[in-house]
Amino acid sequence: MSGLTHLDAQGRAHMVDVSEKAPTTREATAEAVIEMAPATLALLREGAPKGDVLAVARIAAIQATKETSRLIPLCHPLPLSKVSVSLEAEEAGPTGAQVRVQVTARCTGPTGVEMEALTGASVGALTLYDMLKAVDRGMRFTTQLLSKSGGRSGEWRRGPG
Repeated sequence: MSGLTHLDAQGRAHMVDVSEKAPTTREATAEAVIEMAPATLALLREGAPKGDVLAVARIAAIQATKETSRLIPLCHPLPLSKVSVSLEAEEAGPTGAQVRVQVTARCTGPTGVEMEALTGASVGALTLYDMLKAVDRGMRFTTQLLSKSGGRSGEWRRGPG
């Protein structure tokens, strides 16, 4: 693992200079999994009182990818060329249920889109929490990068487990 690129030689935070990097097509996919009670998932499928929860979460995830550089201090603003969001509700065993929020972001530029995908997936899950919290405050979620491509470091995919 290389050094931390967002710190200078004196340990001060700075935005990495990407002006000399060649633009390449870059893509990243991240996933947030929000766990909830089975009754919450049933309510989500039937139609929650606040409306189409999944549609709102999809729009929130897309908007969040576009706002990443405003939310994460050292991220570069990127001209995204694609954002796709997949939301899958599923039973997760006898005591739980979950919704998978997968976000893929793509651009042609000098730096990657991992943070955009991660931010979109996280905000999608946060939106689900916000809209369902009246019936289930015990929900929780995890977010992880699934894959990235492009740039000097090339392809990366999360392995099993």
